[in-house]
Amino acid sequence: MNAPTTFIQTFINETFLQRWDIQLEDYQVTLVWSIIVSIFSLGGLAGALLAGPMTIRFGRKNCLLLNNVFLMSGALLALTSRAAGSFEMIILSRFLIGINAGISMNVQPMYFGESAPKHLRGAVSQSSAVFTAFGVVLGQVVGVREILGCESCWQYLLASNAIPGFIQLLTLPWFPESPRYLLIDRGDKEACIDALQRLRGCEVQSSELDEILQEQAETKGMRPRRPWELFTDRSVRWQLISVIIISSAMQLCGNDSIYFYASYVFKEAGISDDQIQYVTIGTGTCEFTACIMCNLLVERKGRRFMLTGGFLLMTIWAIVFTIALLFERYVSWMPYLSMACIFTYILSFGMGPAGVTGVLPTEIFNQTARPAAYTIAGSMMWLNLFIVGMIFPFLV
Repeated sequence: MNAPTTFIQTFINETFLQRWDIQLEDYQVTLVWSIIVSIFSLGGLAGALLAGPMTIRFGRKNCLLLNNVFLMSGALLALTSRAAGSFEMIILSRFLIGINAGISMNVQPMYFGESAPKHLRGAVSQSSAVFTAFGVVLGQVVGVREILGCESCWQYLLASNAIPGFIQLLTLPWFPESPRYLLIDRGDKEACIDALQRLRGCEVQSSELDEILQEQAETKGMRPRRPWELFTDRSVRWQLISVIIISSAMQLCGNDSIYFYASYVFKEAGISDDQIQYVTIGTGTCEFTACIMCNLLVERKGRRFMLTGGFLLMTIWAIVFTIALLFERYVSWMPYLSMACIFTYILSFGMGPAGVTGVLPTEIFNQTARPAAYTIAGSMMWLNLFIVGMIFPFLV
């Protein structure tokens, strides 16, 4: 959303002028723009609330496939918004794309975690975060003015997210369903063994099957839990508190605001307008690189070490960044220190919170509570992202 900021703001102004002959003030344009950017987070919140019931009813794989309905609808609205002269269509498009993101960011780590062997569960679950970061970089690259971030192509940029949706629709049907879902939720042992054989490419180890059967025995006769039921269950209290705090902290730290409003952030840091779009690509590349590093280290160092280390480093860089901003008018090289702080902040975020947060509900909740736990974690994540996204431009 960074590259076409100016063009979409101009489009908003022109729409008001044509319809009602009103010239908007700067703060009014900023408000509409903030709604366009932040409504994505409300869509994400709605998606997080839908994810749990959808995974229980349709399964992990089918849930991801059905999720493309929201994606394709949103892409179509974005593509036709300019011809229709309607910024409201962009708002609705962003909401639908948000629902898609909210569902997929909950269901993907669950699907990966339930399909992975125990000794690789963290790394495999975290691959969702790695490719989310890769998606951010791709979005930033196609968003440069030389490709789709120009005045004549911004509607195609907003609709370009349909392409990975098409790829998923063509490939995911050939993948097996989550073995744990097949055995524990549906009671289909043969389908579970078949899925494990396809995933492992060899005969199923008895120890792995025994582990799933043991969890099935423990949850036998229990129906999938609802989110509000977890709040009254003392046996999962600390798991729930941990997930709520870590999911909230992931967004309240403000890292994603750097992506949403990179133009504002780098302008304040003293970067010229011509260079901002290229510097922004660097932010996504930083997180992508850090997520790969986290993926390699998470099984060796553990989840707690990566989370604590990531947040501690982010705190240090935030303090240095604040000092650099205070002195940027007095010392010539301070804007460069500010920019360096942004990159190191994002690297620290990618090394810990970005990857580990999505893994936790898979590992610390059982099969009956897992969808509800992901619903709660996702809700906290998206709600806090919306709050930060709305107030950030006004804070700047």
